[in-house]
Amino acid sequence: MKFVDEAIIRVVAGNGGRGCVSFRREKFIPKGGPDGGNGGDGGSILLRVNEGTNTLADFRFRRRFKAENGRGGAGKDMTGATGSDLYVDVPVGTEVADVDTGETLGDLAVPGAVLLVARGGEGGRGNARFKTSTNRAPRQSTPGQPGEGRQLKLSLKLLADVGLLGAPNAGKSTLTRALSAARPKVADYPFTTLHPQLGVVRVGDESSFVIADIPGLIEGAAEGTGLGFQFLRHLERNRLLLHLVDVGAEPGALEPLETFRMVTAELARYSEKLATLPRWLVVNKIDLVPADEREQTVNAIATGLGWTGPVFAVSAATGEGTKELSRAVADYLKASPSRVH
Repeated sequence: MKFVDEAIIRVVAGNGGRGCVSFRREKFIPKGGPDGGNGGDGGSILLRVNEGTNTLADFRFRRRFKAENGRGGAGKDMTGATGSDLYVDVPVGTEVADVDTGETLGDLAVPGAVLLVARGGEGGRGNARFKTSTNRAPRQSTPGQPGEGRQLKLSLKLLADVGLLGAPNAGKSTLTRALSAARPKVADYPFTTLHPQLGVVRVGDESSFVIADIPGLIEGAAEGTGLGFQFLRHLERNRLLLHLVDVGAEPGALEPLETFRMVTAELARYSEKLATLPRWLVVNKIDLVPADEREQTVNAIATGLGWTGPVFAVSAATGEGTKELSRAVADYLKASPSRVH
């Protein structure tokens, strides 16, 4: 299924039913008085997290949702039936905003969460509600109120513990394959990853975490160059970022230090919050460096960046260093606070 992480939909709640004008008419009971009932309330629209859904693809085909209207009131003080509420299923991690106002209505980051996005209209009043000591035979009623209508923007932010960050061809997809059972596309040309991929990394029998691989960033991503940074939102919920640099870059490509600084700059331009998330440096394709030069090469990269955080040297292609990396990540996640949504 095609991955879709944004959608625009229109939701319209049900209108309230009209109040009834009616008078009691029974044999031997003169002047029975008004007995028109109220209209029923319109149905509301609620978004509901469905764990069986993982993209917003269904909204490509259906973009308008209308709840049921309330029924009109009837004689004998009978209130009209209330319109049924409409539940719209969305994947966990969906952020909801009002297109017209820009207001964020909610963040459905918890399985089973429900968010009211359009309230049904209130039912109108029947003439029995207008009876007074001076107006014993009112002939007025009120129509039902219209239901709320909204244009909503749905944005999916994947729920992963660890996010992979780097330039195209840094080896993020290969590392995802090496660490997990996920099988993202791997090829020797840029932008083989066109949409985010998730993988579950198992460490031992009881420990596991979810890793997210997003398309690579290039200079000018903020202006939409390459694939832009539209997928960076999927890293905002992560507890840890692994920043990959390619130690074996092809001739003519940016050096690891330049690549790292470029990606870091694009990250900061997108979000200050994202730029301050915990981040580890992962030097990839270490198998392309002679064994006796690897430690010196990794130290030179870390020193050149002024990097003081954790550094890992791995080869996603051969698996060298990947077990140590996954074990360190699992230990970090176990000791760190839970994800803040």
